[in-house]
Amino acid sequence: MSQRQDRVNELLRREISTVIGKDYEWPGMLVTVNEVDITQDFKEARVWMSILGGHSQNVLDKLNRDHGRIQSKVMKRVVLKMTPILQFRQDTSAERGVSMVNLLEEVDKLPKAPELPEEGGPEV
Repeated sequence: MSQRQDRVNELLRREISTVIGKDYEWPGMLVTVNEVDITQDFKEARVWMSILGGHSQNVLDKLNRDHGRIQSKVMKRVVLKMTPILQFRQDTSAERGVSMVNLLEEVDKLPKAPELPEEGGPEV
């Protein structure tokens, strides 16, 4: 990925997060923009959302329905040659991370095999 794409991704992430924070309320839920991934031709951008505490599909459906309005608000603040089409998707990396840690803790509790003696040393 080019440096320009990285800068545009970060700029879009901040601005999309600002627009969503001001214009939408999600009672009892924590909705954050984790990452934006713009294509090389700058025509599309996948917006990875973390949604905790509720039905994530409802949030994603609403954001994808309103993507045109969100795009226009963001593009008033971010000047690009082409306005990328925003696609909102759920980022489940935090949930996967928690489940992986839980799985590792379960594995750690399992009985372990006895240690083998070192080669060349006296046998026990």
